[in-house]
Amino acid sequence: MNFKKYIYIAAVALGMGVTFAACSDDDLDPNSIFDDSEGQLDPTSPTYQLDKFCDDSLRVPYNCALTYRMKDVMTDKSYNLVPAKYENSVDLAVLCKYYWFDVYYSVVPDKDFLKKYGPRILHFIGSSAVNPANHTEVLGLAESGIKISLYKLNAMNLNSIKDLNDRYFHTMHHEFAHVLHQTKTYPKEFDQLSNGHYDALGWQDRNAAEVASLGFTTPYASSQPREDFAETISNYITMTDAEWAALEKLAASNYQGKDDGVDGLAILKQKVEIARNWLRDSWGTDLDKLRNEVQTRQNAYSIDLLKELRKQVYDIPVPGK
Repeated sequence: MNFKKYIYIAAVALGMGVTFAACSDDDLDPNSIFDDSEGQLDPTSPTYQLDKFCDDSLRVPYNCALTYRMKDVMTDKSYNLVPAKYENSVDLAVLCKYYWFDVYYSVVPDKDFLKKYGPRILHFIGSSAVNPANHTEVLGLAESGIKISLYKLNAMNLNSIKDLNDRYFHTMHHEFAHVLHQTKTYPKEFDQLSNGHYDALGWQDRNAAEVASLGFTTPYASSQPREDFAETISNYITMTDAEWAALEKLAASNYQGKDDGVDGLAILKQKVEIARNWLRDSWGTDLDKLRNEVQTRQNAYSIDLLKELRKQVYDIPVPGK
């Protein structure tokens, strides 16, 4: 069976954050799936520096290969796609390491955590993928917890950490939450908090204020419990203090002044607390430390910081030069 998970953003406004679809339940093998031989790297290749960075900084420590040369066998042929530009691949590679891999490594006590449970392949694609049938744009594609494809690199807005978060890092935190709860199940009491308010078919027609009043972080979170759980974690980690405060304000309000009989703020806080306790008890990981680490790094983002991060690639010596 081919398990895939498409990460969508609709062409019409759906509310805050990105939106997602269904997931798989495959387990990850902590052993490397890649050839460890040094002969893979070609020092005469014009992409040697990025290849070396990916090998030393992602594959070896985290068992994750980064593929930026788009391969037909790894893409959905129903979309008209183009490869990511080399320079854009460099930028997202160093940003993914700094804003995702390094975050977990610095916070989680088990330093082999990502090597055991993280994605095995990151696949970069230059263009977006638009579904003509329902006018949705694919932000990413996750397959069996093994591979995450990220799209639209050639149109990255490097001036906005919010845009980078919405399109890339939120997606990665969301997917990783699924990998973790498929390995160690979260408490089923979470599923009961919004029982009767999930809408698997009509979530995309809801807006941010409506779902917040019901205790959801995004419209997509209201599609089904496991997406709600992943969205709760990923949004709590990546939303700024101002964004989270705005969400809580909406959650405390009745949508359009109508009493829906739901204390959205209380439910939202209960969901965060369940996620917090689960990460602590099941994984020895502090959700608030993850959030604080992400927020500190996000608040420090600038083009100058990106220029420094790029040096990890462009300062790599090229043999023979």
